Amino acid sequence: MTTNFNVFEAWKDLYNQSSNLYDEKIMESFPSQGVGQLLDFNLQFKKFIDETTEKYLELGNLPSRKDLANLSAQIVNVDAKVDSLEELLEDKLDSTDNQVSFKSELSELKSEMKNLDKKLNQILSALKA
Repeated sequence: MTTNFNVFEAWKDLYNQSSNLYDEKIMESFPSQGVGQLLDFNLQFKKFIDETTEKYLELGNLPSRKDLANLSAQIVNVDAKVDSLEELLEDKLDSTDNQVSFKSELSELKSEMKNLDKKLNQILSALKA
């Protein structure tokens, strides 16, 4: 399924036709119709070139600008998700550090309560005696 499509010949034919059309239209009705048709022709030519280039890149298994833009958008989305996960992990680690300090404070409080309980027991036993 190979086609012998010569881009240079197509461009040359298009150039000759556009040049002839340009000359004819400018001579017929200079400002509005000729220029308008010329602009229309240029837009059609641009569309043809864009479609041909897209097809060529597709057949050559090469990325187009559209493919690269989509890939770039996906990379940005992944980067944002990684940043979000990083922040979540940092918050979780901070919370874990707070839990560790809270546990140590709680164990200190328990030991102080045991000391106070022992002292109260000593005071009660001294009062009973």
